[in-house]
Amino acid sequence: MRTHPHAEATYRVVPIAGGAFGVEVSIPDRSPTTVSSFDSEAAAEAWIVRTKERVASEGESGKWFRRAPPQWRTPGV
Repeated sequence: MRTHPHAEATYRVVPIAGGAFGVEVSIPDRSPTTVSSFDSEAAAEAWIVRTKERVASEGESGKWFRRAPPQWRTPGV
């Protein structure tokens, strides 16, 4: 079974401009990136918890990064 790409990621809450917070996401062998912007440190921490839970559940099922079905539009609607 393949491992979820973010299974080994680490997360760290960091302050950003304007008194907001971001989450620095570090994946082994990749450059870190920052997810922003959260109004509070607690909101950033909650995002980390939800993300770790999602990664764990997707890793167990082996299904991640699924594309959404196409959205067909009727002309003029």
